[in-house]
Amino acid sequence: MKKIVPALASGALAALLSLAPPAFAQGMDHGRMGSGATMGMQQNHPLVEGEVRRVDKENGKITLRHGEIKNMDMPPMTMVFVVRDKAMLDGIAVGDKVQFTAVQDKGQMVVESIKPLKP
Repeated sequence: MKKIVPALASGALAALLSLAPPAFAQGMDHGRMGSGATMGMQQNHPLVEGEVRRVDKENGKITLRHGEIKNMDMPPMTMVFVVRDKAMLDGIAVGDKVQFTAVQDKGQMVVESIKPLKP
């Protein structure tokens, strides 16, 4: 009898754990799992249009008034982003209309690509 109880308990635990992954996955928002940069895979993020409000090349930051950023479930607003590379800010000036891609990476909003739109 002493051997049967642990075997039954182990079997019950195994059955319960086999049900957990699908139930857990159903409750997850897979679209908010992170960026390709943090997950180690390349993803194509939608281009977002915006207007440059401030450029801080020394600190690698840019303030953008932007449209909806769908991949981050973010409504239109004005906010400060960090850029992946300070060189991305070359040729970008206050007032420029731009297209950019952004992700959330390690708690920061990061511009991965940016290009000025021609008037």
